[in-house]
Amino acid sequence: MVSPHNTNGTTPTKPVAHVRYELITLGDELLLGLTPNGHLTFIGAQLGRHGALLTRNVTITDEADAIAEQFRESWTRADVVITTGGLGPTCDDRTRDAIAAALGQKLVRDPAIVQHIEDRFAAFGRKMTDNNLKQADRFERGEVLPNANGTAPGLWVEQDGKVLIMLPGPPNELQPMFTNQVVPQLAKRGLLSAGEAYVQLRTAGVGESLLETRLQPVFDRYGETLSVAFCAHTGAVDCRLSSPSGKFSHVELEAIAAECAALLGEDFVCFGHDTLARICANLIRAQEKRIAVAETATGGKLAQAFTEVCGACKFFAGGVVCCTNDTKTQLLDVPESLLIQHSAVSEEAAVAMATGAAETLGADFALAVTGFAGEATGHGSNPIGTIFIGLFSPGGVWAKKLSYPGPRSTVKVRAVNAALDWLRRELLRLQRGDTITDRRSNVMR
Repeated sequence: MVSPHNTNGTTPTKPVAHVRYELITLGDELLLGLTPNGHLTFIGAQLGRHGALLTRNVTITDEADAIAEQFRESWTRADVVITTGGLGPTCDDRTRDAIAAALGQKLVRDPAIVQHIEDRFAAFGRKMTDNNLKQADRFERGEVLPNANGTAPGLWVEQDGKVLIMLPGPPNELQPMFTNQVVPQLAKRGLLSAGEAYVQLRTAGVGESLLETRLQPVFDRYGETLSVAFCAHTGAVDCRLSSPSGKFSHVELEAIAAECAALLGEDFVCFGHDTLARICANLIRAQEKRIAVAETATGGKLAQAFTEVCGACKFFAGGVVCCTNDTKTQLLDVPESLLIQHSAVSEEAAVAMATGAAETLGADFALAVTGFAGEATGHGSNPIGTIFIGLFSPGGVWAKKLSYPGPRSTVKVRAVNAALDWLRRELLRLQRGDTITDRRSNVMR
């Protein structure tokens, strides 16, 4: 779209670990709680992955005075300042003008950006209004970061020995720009590591404290120069190994991580950041099989996890969200008598749903989730948070009962992760050629 313009100024020359990053997130919608601050988690994670620490995040209003005041403070303190939001076409998009004034730089209209905006409106069959042209203003001494998914480009300025990076607010625009443009440019200037600064092990089915206990014998052999950090998610825990002192090379860290993985057995999921769904998808495709799902309590989240994986049509046969008994009998051929005798929230129902999904959708594997996730459900021996997962595979069909007390949203996520983790383990066992007896004794633990 737009070619970068030459910049004036110098960049910091500190080691990556000592470069101070500050993030300014702008928008009244953030302060009002109308939009979650996903930019903080995304940018913080990306910087951390490349060896830098996001020192501070400040969220401010869209008012020009507030923007200028906070920018001046951050510009004084930081080596790299990143802003998000306020680059759009409307009257509350004041970031560009406020910061240009604070830096003493003029804004100039860039014909190439104007052309990009006009082309994007034409592609959508819409008429461009004149206020969109303000998005074509760039710093006279700055670069433009092309925006393939929107009309507002990002802006890059190097001045006073510092770097300013201004990004649009929509995540689908910001995230690819940051990953594909910002990170490489920062790495080129020595402000980030080009590769990952740590080796991550992703685990499932083991808690954070137990994970540390199991891996401590490995850590003890390498002493305090090995940095270990744990990050717990819903139903999964990551363990990151790094060497801030530089004593261990990345290859040596990978070897230590391999020792840890061997100790963990099936509780080890992968190195890196792949999701459980992606791991399962790779295993299914490697075996040239297909998976289907049937859901009540998770409301389609299990199907969504699979369809987030690129090329889902190659391994995902489809899914059924069946919240009533009628849907279960009509779409999955679950016997009405079974539901009457055992109820829709039972091991028997989970087995029948998984079997019905596999047979109806023509899949080799199937997962089913039924249970009580809501605030006004549950009874007797099956209180709120009771989940039954059914698993159909070429080796057999089973179900298990889980209990996840907590908010509805948390119960759903835990149920999805538990189902995916069970499938992952079954796929690994089939890959190894375990007998049904071996699998059953392990799976039902």
